[in-house]
Amino acid sequence: MTCKVLTIVGARPQFIKAAAVSREILRHPGRIEEVMVHTGQHYDPNMSQVFFDELQIPAPRYNLEIGGGSHGAMTGRMLEGIERILVDEQPDWVLIYGDTNSTLAGALAAAKLHIPVAHVEAGLRSFNMRMPEEINRILADRVSSLLFCPTQGAVENLQREGLEQGVHNVGDVMFDVALHYREQARESSAILASLALVENGFVLATCHRAENTDDPVRLGEILRALAHIAKGLPVVLALHPRTRKLIGEHGLQQWLEPLRVVEPLAFLDMVALEQAAMAIITDSGGVQKEAFFYQVPCITMREETEWGETVQLGCNQLVGASCQRIVSAFANLATHPVGPQCMPYGDGFASRRVVELLLGEPE
Repeated sequence: MTCKVLTIVGARPQFIKAAAVSREILRHPGRIEEVMVHTGQHYDPNMSQVFFDELQIPAPRYNLEIGGGSHGAMTGRMLEGIERILVDEQPDWVLIYGDTNSTLAGALAAAKLHIPVAHVEAGLRSFNMRMPEEINRILADRVSSLLFCPTQGAVENLQREGLEQGVHNVGDVMFDVALHYREQARESSAILASLALVENGFVLATCHRAENTDDPVRLGEILRALAHIAKGLPVVLALHPRTRKLIGEHGLQQWLEPLRVVEPLAFLDMVALEQAAMAIITDSGGVQKEAFFYQVPCITMREETEWGETVQLGCNQLVGASCQRIVSAFANLATHPVGPQCMPYGDGFASRRVVELLLGEPE
């Protein structure tokens, strides 16, 4: 009997993670079937379709086209749309990724219909309840039957919350992705040439979290810091559409002038830039970890991170949104950092373990 898995994705990081697991599912024809649902949370082609194309993810069977709006409005519309699909498809599992509104909507819709939920990246905690992502993670974990943890630290977080049944440390599917695509990105991407960049001769930056973008003071501090760093080294800012909009609303456009501002990048172009950068400055959880995988020093514009291992191993610094702290951290970076002495994110076979557990096979 074929196991039917309904996968729910909606944002760039989820497309990337789903690529690894979907590729593994295709290795088991006749045993497991995947139905992909795209909520439309990221609807810009540069943040959506390009990832399906480059990563060879199966085309979504359903696209809810729900993008924009408040957290409550977006999640509610997703919940309604996903519920209809679940009633029609009657899957054996609902597979969710990460910590977005799409994740939460999928978890709630499935739980209310008594369909078991499997959560990839379970157990991550920033311990900052002001972050929407933290609320989404906690609630998704509480209703999941299979909790796929990327690290031992995530397992321990769940244990402290009384969650032990169905918990598995499978490793990080993002590490699977990094190993699979890093050489392909080096060989096929022309982004360095098109931006006239040289390896180890530029800084890569991203900024998208609401705590930074919605506050004009914090966003101004970040942009001032990037502009200061750009006096000595090119700074490539991959600009999220929402961040660009808020920069305009806050009247901060002048700080973009010293930067090399680019639209959201295709996956392989982003990986090529991450590997070649002298340093990465970001508030993205996924980009922090990719920096770690590629042994590029990272400065994180937050006071906490769900990826604490990157800080503990000396590869990531938390600096908040202070211009002075960002600039100081950058000035103190070693040009050729020593890579981590251990890899806490598994062995590159997390996706295989996820599929085996969905099929009911022992680890």
